[in-house]
Amino acid sequence: MTHDAVTSADRSEAASLLAEGRAHLGLELGSTRIKAALIDDRGTVLGSGSHAWENQLVEDSWTYSLDTVRTGIQDCYADLARDVQQRHGVALTQLASLGISAMMHGYLPFAADGRQLAPFRTWRNTYTTEAAGELSEALGLNIPLRWSIAHLLHAIRGGEEHVRDLAQLTTLAGYVHRELTGRSVLGVGDASGMFPISAAGDGFDPELLERFAALDGVAELPWSLADVLPEVLVAGQDAGSLTAEGAALLDPTGALQPGAIAAPPEGDAGTGMVATHAIAPRTGNVSAGTSAFAMVVLEAPLSGPREEIDMVTTPAGDPVAMIHTNNCAGELDAWAGLFGRFAELLGRPLDSEELYGLLFGAGAEGEADAGGVLSYNYVSGEHQTAVPSGRPLLVREQEARFSLENVMRAQLYGAFGALAVGMEALLKDEGVQLDVMYAHGGIFRTAGVAQQVLADALATPVAVGDSAGEGGAWGMALLAAHSARGRGGAQDSLGSFLAEQIFASQQLTTLRPDEAGMAGHARWLSAYRAALPVERLAGELLD
Repeated sequence: MTHDAVTSADRSEAASLLAEGRAHLGLELGSTRIKAALIDDRGTVLGSGSHAWENQLVEDSWTYSLDTVRTGIQDCYADLARDVQQRHGVALTQLASLGISAMMHGYLPFAADGRQLAPFRTWRNTYTTEAAGELSEALGLNIPLRWSIAHLLHAIRGGEEHVRDLAQLTTLAGYVHRELTGRSVLGVGDASGMFPISAAGDGFDPELLERFAALDGVAELPWSLADVLPEVLVAGQDAGSLTAEGAALLDPTGALQPGAIAAPPEGDAGTGMVATHAIAPRTGNVSAGTSAFAMVVLEAPLSGPREEIDMVTTPAGDPVAMIHTNNCAGELDAWAGLFGRFAELLGRPLDSEELYGLLFGAGAEGEADAGGVLSYNYVSGEHQTAVPSGRPLLVREQEARFSLENVMRAQLYGAFGALAVGMEALLKDEGVQLDVMYAHGGIFRTAGVAQQVLADALATPVAVGDSAGEGGAWGMALLAAHSARGRGGAQDSLGSFLAEQIFASQQLTTLRPDEAGMAGHARWLSAYRAALPVERLAGELLD
């Protein structure tokens, strides 16, 4: 049985469970949608909700206002409550537990009185190059442009007035969690995208905090970094509970009661790992949406810091190598929209499932090297390939076989193009061993197509399970359920909980790399690398 399959025989039990407040809520704030998943103790989905939103480019900075954050989570929760009422005939008034996850990194500073000191600067902003470079040298680690500490040093070096008033620096998940519980804490996975984590995996690295404090211009500030960063928690630790104020914020109708156990807030990378059961060494997961990231759990340290690789952690604190790309499915979705409009003009409108099924099916029939067609899906800049300002491009040689099948094959390759470049550094240069890569995200809903493309691109078996379409909100709900078990006296680790309670009966479909597919993708990737100067030039000329 899939995790969202509730049979008629189960409906009465589900209604009782909901009425008694024994369900677990996961809420995830993604780049384009806020999603909610409500589950029982076994991970079965009892209800879902969503809210569409978009970032805004304000004064050359990608941001979301906190007003849209608050109204967004309210609308998402209201959508969930309606779904529960329609499915089960029960009003949602009480929860056993809840957890918040969101896009990682960025910069969200507050004063001691709670005032927001600067607009939320999201992970998409890439103007922190000098600060990230200085930090990488000073700390002896790769500090990516999007990390919170890079944004903070950028603000310090830029002489921004608000820096002296800083009392609290957090992430989007940390902010929402604080509003709901009153606790300024952060799960270790999300925290690892703010500042490096110690080898023990349970807090920020104290030696590196001291190195930061010794940087020019930092020592004279009236605060220490250790004091303004959130408290770090691993999965299952006490992160507070839903307060009356938090319940009223989430559900302004007043129906939701306080008291739900709160899980440590996490980043979308960590919830993706949980949702795919990729938390053991030699396993990894790819989460594909507006952006993409591959997470590989390590069994040994890397040779040293590398610009392509972020060192983060699982929600349990184990070391993870992360390959992050700013772009993934956005350009592919734009092309799908174009073909969808063409179908409407023909008088044959298609729903999204049929549209993507047809286009992905065509891509599967394309030549292994896409016939000489290249796609650069760079809606924004891409650090993995040193492209500071992105412009989506479709490029072909005059003799390229320009067909729908090859165009769609190129779009699928392009969605994972920058990711494939980054993964070569991890798998080939570093020699990291990877037995299987679990995949989730909407791009994998069309059975077998994007999955096979990814397997060929990474030369690694790729598995998609029943939960592939559930996403990070479901992963966060699982973390909330795990926290509730711990508060109830259970002693199982996160790994044991997932293996024994959630994934024991999951059906997996695993596709292995195809020799012809790998060879074709290698030719395509070689051409993709060679033509990257065209993409960079487009960004310069069309800026």
